[in-house]
Amino acid sequence: MTASTELNEKREVLASLEPLVEKLTQRHLDERRLWMPSEFLPSSEGITDDQEQYLVDLRERARGLPDPVRVSLALNLLTEEGLPHFHRLIAVHLGHGNAWERWNFLWTAEEDRHGCALHDYVRDTRLFNMEAFEKLQYLYLESGFDPEWHDDPYQLLAYTSLQERATQAAHANTGKLAANYDPVIQRILGHIAADESRHFRFYRDAFCGLLETDSTRAMQSALKVTPRLAMPGHNIAGYDDMADVVHRAGIYGPRDYRKVVQQCLDSWGIADLVPDDAAGREAQDKLMAVPTRLDKLASLIERRMRSKSFSFDFINRRVMDFEMETA
Repeated sequence: MTASTELNEKREVLASLEPLVEKLTQRHLDERRLWMPSEFLPSSEGITDDQEQYLVDLRERARGLPDPVRVSLALNLLTEEGLPHFHRLIAVHLGHGNAWERWNFLWTAEEDRHGCALHDYVRDTRLFNMEAFEKLQYLYLESGFDPEWHDDPYQLLAYTSLQERATQAAHANTGKLAANYDPVIQRILGHIAADESRHFRFYRDAFCGLLETDSTRAMQSALKVTPRLAMPGHNIAGYDDMADVVHRAGIYGPRDYRKVVQQCLDSWGIADLVPDDAAGREAQDKLMAVPTRLDKLASLIERRMRSKSFSFDFINRRVMDFEMETA
């Protein structure tokens, strides 16, 4: 079978799933509570004295946020600000003039508020050196994000399932630490995490539709994405160090991703599938083995970790020291 023939067949499967997409979109609309960034940070022209004082108090509390939490907020915000990349990828892989496009527009509008709310917060609290951070944001958008999915729309749906669940965990875990210093950022991150949870449910259940319709190729596509998720922003200078800080701070790391993968495999029902061909059985076995591979990778990373110092322009080159206990 040629690549173009396979792609056309996959597009036909996606078209057959449009009734499911419409159902999932309506479920999402029925369950969500639409919120706006201005609910957390007063920003209107007629700001009151009480609201001005609210912002003064907010900045004072935010000054206490530890630098590892600031780095996590920066990484989360950069991920959210990459929305143009994801909108493009969904549009390219899932087409236009269909139920998938209507979901993409809705999803994009909801996701846009995440970056807005976080950007407003870090600006109003003076949490970063904003010029340095905005340069980082610009470089991320300029560098692009083009995963090697080889025109495979199934890989997109597997990726979005994993990515939405991963960002939910990263936002929620950051919020838990930040809550010790400022309840406002905890509320913002809580709302964002709740959105990500609902988005995850959409992509998860859409991928379940693929598994019911075209299980072998769906599992083969998931297998290409699942073992090592290509995180957005990974090609930015300093990304690896930022991710390392977040890992060392106990916010999000390889063990968390392993949980994400296991949750997706469970919710997709991979273990319960009964493939009718050898290729499907092989893909199923390999998928079920991924969590064990990720456990081994996490252990290897942990064994190789050494004491290290970090500094970033967006927090004015303050040094963060992480000491590792020696055996």
